[in-house]
Amino acid sequence: MRLASKIAIVTGGGSGFGEGIAKRFAAEGAAVTIADLNLAGAERVASEINQAGGKALAVTVDVSNNAAMQAMVAACVGKFGGLDIVVNNAGMPQRNASMLDTDEATFDRIFAVNVKSIYLSAQHAIPEMRKRGGGCFINIASTGGVRPRPGLAWYNGSKGAVITLTRAMAVELAPEQIRVNALNPVAGLTPMLKEFMGGQETDEMRAKFVATIPIGRFSTPQDIANAALYLASDEANFITGVCMEVDGGRCI
Repeated sequence: MRLASKIAIVTGGGSGFGEGIAKRFAAEGAAVTIADLNLAGAERVASEINQAGGKALAVTVDVSNNAAMQAMVAACVGKFGGLDIVVNNAGMPQRNASMLDTDEATFDRIFAVNVKSIYLSAQHAIPEMRKRGGGCFINIASTGGVRPRPGLAWYNGSKGAVITLTRAMAVELAPEQIRVNALNPVAGLTPMLKEFMGGQETDEMRAKFVATIPIGRFSTPQDIANAALYLASDEANFITGVCMEVDGGRCI
């Protein structure tokens, strides 16, 4: 059990990559708080983990809201007694379009969900990690933050910010044994894919996208979960500030 006795929060854990991470962590012994704007999704994932013999709690959260993030951390600590790992997975996509066609409200929401959430998680999780003598953040960024593509300018920028924040947090928190790493997934068959493709998802469009991935397929929740598990485990206790592509070679 690679995460035995560990306590984790996974935001956006009610579906997609977050669901895969939450279930993988629970299978490796972690007690997991599944936090999602969609409480029904979080409750489904938590129920499946608990029925399988794991430990999980479902909470609703808007990751861009300070009070909601504070309540999420408090619920986790109240239920499980502490906090060791935070996976900042919740994110907001941008519909593929010209940069000038994104309205201001959408821009603000993209940065609130994708960037401000990192700030808020740090504000509330770091004090709890200090009580445990260390901890681990895993921020889910994107290949878009490494190798931007046209039509997703503001989303790409938000994920570039996540990558820089990951490195900045890592160097500042390292003396306290709090590690901070990021994952850069290529797109998977999740609800975000339709937005990245401009609101339409066809077999032809999927095939065109897959053709840009050398390994020849989309990412899966299991791919992202396996990478997150390694970074969260003690096997990676000398690794911090790393932003790892999980992309089948797309960023090469």
